[in-house]
Amino acid sequence: MKKIVLLIAISTVFFACKKEVKNKAENNITENKKAISKYPDALDAIFNAHGGIDNWQKMKTLSFGLNKEEHTTDLHSRKTVINSADYSLGFDGKDVWVSDTTAYKKDPKFYYNLYFYFYAMPYVLADDGIIYSETTSLEFEGKKYPGIKISYKSNVGSSSDDNYYMYYDAVTKKMSWLGYTVTYFSKTASDKIKLIRYNDWEKVNGFLLPKSLTWYQKDTKGNPTKPDGKPIEFLLPLLSEKSLGVSFYQKPAK
Repeated sequence: MKKIVLLIAISTVFFACKKEVKNKAENNITENKKAISKYPDALDAIFNAHGGIDNWQKMKTLSFGLNKEEHTTDLHSRKTVINSADYSLGFDGKDVWVSDTTAYKKDPKFYYNLYFYFYAMPYVLADDGIIYSETTSLEFEGKKYPGIKISYKSNVGSSSDDNYYMYYDAVTKKMSWLGYTVTYFSKTASDKIKLIRYNDWEKVNGFLLPKSLTWYQKDTKGNPTKPDGKPIEFLLPLLSEKSLGVSFYQKPAK
């Protein structure tokens, strides 16, 4: 009888120790994951809902059609080319160039990566030099969307005073809205926030990318009210692990 009691006692201690070791191991794994990830938990969940940031970082070339233009970007160097029937412009890794300044009248330094940033959301929010913080939720049609504020360290990019406000669906974790400020022209911080709705997604090589975007008007509290114009549509998207040659992003010879 004493042996049976002893065996039961030993077994109880053994399984208790085993459970404790397992719990410690699981806690260590969780802590290691948190230590490895440099993004807020909410942003990690959003990346996962859209295809995963680790998978995205394996991609090298992104292309899409917009307003009779074809936009192509190297995702690692951010070299860019925009081609149209009348002109082409791009960034070769050092300089922004335009093939025909008589046909293209806008500011190429402002425009060359403008729609790339809107289209490559939320993945561009994993760039270096970003500071993440909490922001007030957005409300639309009785539904609240939690948000993350994105600001930049000094001297990051051409407009480090820009701020982005990314709002997401609390259940699906998909990105739903983007608020942003523009400081490129004024070179000073701004509190005038423009707002885009992201609610039309399509699968592109395993990733959720926007099929269209719609700018929205806001009320006095900053919440969206109604569309501010027609949606813009992205056509013929391409996402690849292959890189294009250096010459592709260079200014064409006359």
